[in-house]
Amino acid sequence: MGSMAATPNTNFFINNAHKKTYISSPNSQIKLSIRSQKEDPPAQTTPQKTRREIILRSSEIAVLGAIFQFSGTKPKYLGVQKSTGGLALCPATNNCVSTSENITDLTHYAPPWNYNPPEGRGSKKPVSKEQAMQELLQVIKSTKPDKFTPKITEKRDDYVRVEYESPILGFVDDVEFWFAPGKKSIVQYRSASRLGNFDFDVNRKRIKALREALEKKGWASEKSL
Repeated sequence: MGSMAATPNTNFFINNAHKKTYISSPNSQIKLSIRSQKEDPPAQTTPQKTRREIILRSSEIAVLGAIFQFSGTKPKYLGVQKSTGGLALCPATNNCVSTSENITDLTHYAPPWNYNPPEGRGSKKPVSKEQAMQELLQVIKSTKPDKFTPKITEKRDDYVRVEYESPILGFVDDVEFWFAPGKKSIVQYRSASRLGNFDFDVNRKRIKALREALEKKGWASEKSL
């Protein structure tokens, strides 16, 4: 069933059966057709990726990491430096923090830790270096900032080196801790990425997470990061 109305210059035709409206004008020769949403359904959206697809893609990325060896190579200069009596300085890249840097270097410097701070347990119930070492090892094993997996690869009475591996592509960061000789119970450290020029503050965030965990055991920083 349809209905029609007219003016001197315009004709309308409405077809209720098909939900269409036609407007025609003799002067301008304009014709407009409007259809209901039932007749033209919206375009289908792309379905979201399934969990299986995400897992498979992650596996593919991990395989690429193994093929291209994104873990890098351990630097030969790691450890306590004979020339300076401390840990190594950072390279010029922005993916390293070290207590050996100058305090004015805001990009690379990080303050050392004190496991017997004078304002804390150092004046009440100080712990030995051996006890502090055990506390540090516990925190290293239990703290995984940014889901990096820690692996203790070297340990001496006053030194620990840990390799942190990223969950994707297997990037490796080298982190060192050194119990400096002296009466101040100071622990120096260095955290650096093997590859790349930027780390999006991964190394600094790691050090901060470790420090916060150690503070719960009585440690303190010479200055907050």
